[in-house]
Amino acid sequence: MQFFSPTVRYRWSISRAALVLSMCFLTVLFVACGGGSPASASSSASSQATCNKSTGFTLYSAQGYDSDAAKAFQKQTGITTKLVDDSTGNLLAKIAAEGNNPQWDVAWFDGNVTMQTLDTQGLLLKWHASGASNLTAQGTQYVPDDGSYYPTGLTTVGAIVYNTKHIPAAGLPKDWKDLLNPAYKNLVAMNDPAYSGPTYPLIAGIAQILGGESQGKQYFQSLKANGLKNFQTNDPTLNSIETGAREFGIVQDSAIYSAIKAGQPLGILFPASGVVGLPSVIGVAAHGKHQACAQQFVNWVLSSAGQTSMTHHDPTDGDTYFIPLVKDVTPVVTRQSTGIKFIDLNVQQWASVEAEYKQWFHSNIIQ
Repeated sequence: MQFFSPTVRYRWSISRAALVLSMCFLTVLFVACGGGSPASASSSASSQATCNKSTGFTLYSAQGYDSDAAKAFQKQTGITTKLVDDSTGNLLAKIAAEGNNPQWDVAWFDGNVTMQTLDTQGLLLKWHASGASNLTAQGTQYVPDDGSYYPTGLTTVGAIVYNTKHIPAAGLPKDWKDLLNPAYKNLVAMNDPAYSGPTYPLIAGIAQILGGESQGKQYFQSLKANGLKNFQTNDPTLNSIETGAREFGIVQDSAIYSAIKAGQPLGILFPASGVVGLPSVIGVAAHGKHQACAQQFVNWVLSSAGQTSMTHHDPTDGDTYFIPLVKDVTPVVTRQSTGIKFIDLNVQQWASVEAEYKQWFHSNIIQ
């Protein structure tokens, strides 16, 4: 059975239109697109009792290993898997535009806060995935009560990267507030949450660590006053550290590990007060036309076979550097998984203010 090739990647080159759609996604999703109430697990699941293998399902994914996973799943099950691979922002724009007439059946990206927003708006099927029994105790903590999405792996967002050949005279910071030190003026870079999906959990997490949204806003205003430089995504942020243009970057830790693997002279710090645990999450469309096939894929991803397709992905791709949340999975690549203070976001709280906080950040920190 023929595998449908991924769409051309725009992960690091996103159009202005996609930026606007991504920023307004949470505020216009159901005003403009006609949202409905959440579908019940029983009625939605029963409407798709069998999977038509030839028709298959459509996967919207922003994971580096999604092509490997889709090909392996189709080969093992015979279920046609149509992959649309793009950045998280572009995929969210498509999901918003499609509303209650989704062309997708499964969504897979990093960030449970954004996935929770899809759930709140009634876009995700509420069901019990049998594969969830394979999750570790840590993984189970990321499963919402309604079973609308499931974690497939874990990284952190907000690790601090530095160039081991350009350590400033002030030394290395130990925690978030250290970056406000005048000695670090014009030395810090980070991503733009309008483009980079994991960056919203970052700014939400720092706010939660510091005491709330207002404290987070004050922190980023102070960081901007101390010369913060914003880039769209991980690549230009990391490049600024690699070249010495900046000394410190705040990015998803998996991107740092892949750059180190590629031979870049980089080091990684995990702030003492904590970093946000960023699960990759997967959900099924509540109004999707191929729910039975979609559910089979989710359960497969939560199995040893699905996890193997992820762990054996290209070691130069950052997405390979995840901490397994499924039992008895042995990573192929090496990364730190202990000695990190994980902060679990208050998902409901930060999902409810995502649009407002992103807009504030754009207006006050980016511009």
